[in-house]
Amino acid sequence: MSNEIKVTKINQDNAERQILEQIKDYDYDTVEYPIEIIVQKYNDGLENDDGDIYIPDYQREFVWSPKRQSKFIESVILGIPIPYIFFADVDGRYEIVDGSQRVRTLHSFLSNKLQLQDLTKLTELNDFFFQDLSVVRQRRIKNKSLKMIALSEKTDSDARFDLFERINTGSDELKKMEVRKGIHRGKFYDFITKCSENKLFKKLSPLSEKRTLRAEPQEMILRFFAYSENKDNYKGQVAPFIDEYMKEKNSNFTDDIRLDMEKHFINMLNFVEKYFENGFAKTKNAKSTPRVRFEAISVGVNLALQENSNLDNIKINWLESDEFKTHTRSDAANNKSKLIERINYVKNMLLGN
Repeated sequence: MSNEIKVTKINQDNAERQILEQIKDYDYDTVEYPIEIIVQKYNDGLENDDGDIYIPDYQREFVWSPKRQSKFIESVILGIPIPYIFFADVDGRYEIVDGSQRVRTLHSFLSNKLQLQDLTKLTELNDFFFQDLSVVRQRRIKNKSLKMIALSEKTDSDARFDLFERINTGSDELKKMEVRKGIHRGKFYDFITKCSENKLFKKLSPLSEKRTLRAEPQEMILRFFAYSENKDNYKGQVAPFIDEYMKEKNSNFTDDIRLDMEKHFINMLNFVEKYFENGFAKTKNAKSTPRVRFEAISVGVNLALQENSNLDNIKINWLESDEFKTHTRSDAANNKSKLIERINYVKNMLLGN
């Protein structure tokens, strides 16, 4: 017996109706501007954040390394095709939807702040600043036009965020949390950001500058709250679980909810500072904090405190045990059973179960 489903005319009509309902009005033009004009329009408003071309809050971090910036400039000089930059008309200004790293790299280079390095084809240009190029070459770079997709004022914010997500999801350009920052903006995300700036959190959770720029602190804190509240409904895939949690929180994030979540977060941090000598890190002088270790300790502590807020005289000799190390290995770390096991292990050890 065949398991194939026969598509009927009714199915087709319903599908077509859904397509028409979901299509967003992406009204746009394809335009070209010389690099000099793009950089000038971006630079003119930097001081007061009122330029004709600007970068929205959710893309403010500059994460390209000097080596990657240099490679991009090398591509520009060689005439290698550059991907479209996406802009959106917002109140008569151009908001960069995709391409902020490229625009900032061009600005940095033309401002003589970027020194080229590790070039593989134009090796003679290594250590050059823009000012070191011949006047003719400078003019050619500034006059080179870049192609852009300019979304018109008819394209609403939801469409812009949807475009941002579709361009960046699945690529190495942005990590998941950076994408979320663009599509789940709101009071809850602002709260997560505030928590990530907590001095005690930073002290207990050492992270490299690169991981911090890639929104790792926000990712860790978001997982802390999501797993604390809803780990039993976790299906084994982090991204959809976290996205759904953020969407739900943004829709009903009241002051009372914020105060309650903040209380649990602070209580957990204070407990970890008191009893865990190295915080969430493995060693005293560690420069990084493994996610799985942070999840196990932070969520386990939080759930234990919710059952017994007067936990005292705690022993954590189990922290160096083979059993705990097994629970916090990175292999298959997002498997549901492993997640539940490592959280419950910490919780039960603290409660003496």
